[in-house]
Amino acid sequence: MEKSNPKLKLAVYWASACGGCCVSVLDVHEKLYDILSAADLVFWPIALDTKYHDVEEMPDKNIDITLFNGAVRNSENEKMARLLREKSKILVAYGSCAHLGGIPGLANFSTKEDILRRIYSECESVINPEGKTPLPEFEVDEGILDIPEFYNDVRALSQVTDVDYFIPGCPPQTERLLEVFNLIVAGAELPPKGSVIGAENKTQCDECIRKRTENKRIKKFYRPWEINDDGVTCFLEQGVLCMGPVTRAGCGYRCIKGNAPCRGCYGPLTGVTDPGAKMMAAIAGVVDEKDPEEIRKILDDVVDPAGLFYRFSLPVSLIRRKIE
Repeated sequence: MEKSNPKLKLAVYWASACGGCCVSVLDVHEKLYDILSAADLVFWPIALDTKYHDVEEMPDKNIDITLFNGAVRNSENEKMARLLREKSKILVAYGSCAHLGGIPGLANFSTKEDILRRIYSECESVINPEGKTPLPEFEVDEGILDIPEFYNDVRALSQVTDVDYFIPGCPPQTERLLEVFNLIVAGAELPPKGSVIGAENKTQCDECIRKRTENKRIKKFYRPWEINDDGVTCFLEQGVLCMGPVTRAGCGYRCIKGNAPCRGCYGPLTGVTDPGAKMMAAIAGVVDEKDPEEIRKILDDVVDPAGLFYRFSLPVSLIRRKIE
C-alpha cells in the first residue's frame, strides 16, 4: 500500500488587529474540511486551547505554515512573532496589519504618552483622578501580575522578524488564501521568498470596469457622501479620492463594485516604497489648476490626507510616525 503524505501543521496567530483576518480564515466555510484533511491546526488561540508554553516546547520548524495577522503593538505581539518565526518553516504576514502596519499603525501619528493620556485621563467615560496607567508589572496579594508592555511604535511583522510571504488585504479574500494553501499542499514551486502572494502586481484601476478618460482633470474633491455617485464613472473623475491607482489588485475590486472607493488595503505594487507619496503624486497630476492659490483651495477639500493616504501603510512608509 502506498504511504500517504503526512499532514501539514498549520498555525494562526492574532496580534494587534480587529479579528477580521481570523474571520476570513473561517470564511472558507465547507472548504475547511479540505484544509483539515491536508493540515492539522496546532495553534490558533481563538479556536484551540493551546497555550504559549505548548508552542515554546515544540521543536524548531515544527509548524509548516503560520498565518500571522495583526501588527506588532506590544511586547506580547513581539514575543510571539519571534517565537513563531523559530517554530515555523513558512511565516506569512497575513492581512494589511501584519503586511504594512494597517489601521493600528495610524496610532504612530500619536505618541505612547498621547494615547495613554487620552484613554486613561481625558476620555469622557473614564473617572481616574489619580491618572493611573497600566504597568508591565503590578504586585497583588496572589503575586505579581504581568501585562504586555505597550510600545511607542506600531510595527509591521517584517520590521520585527524575518517573513517568508505576504498576503495582503483587510482582510485578505478567502479565495486567495485557498489558492495559496492549495499550492503549498500540492508541493508546487512557490514564488521567491519575500513575495506578495494571493494578489496581482497590477493596480486596481487595471481591473476596474468603471469608465474613465485618459486626461482626467479635477477642480474639486468630495467625500463620498457629498455626491450622488452614478455607479459608472471612475471615482476620481467624479472628484472622490480613490486609492485604486496605487493599490495592488487581487481583491476583485469589491469595494468599488459596492460603490465605495478603494481604501488601499492591498498595499502598493512591487517597487513602490511609499504608497501615500505615490498617491499624492497621482493627485497632483490631475488637479485642473495652475495658480498655486487655487491649487491650495482644491487640496483643502481633502479631509485628513495623512489618515487617507497612509490608512494602511504608515509604519512602513518613509515618514513612519509622528516625530516630537
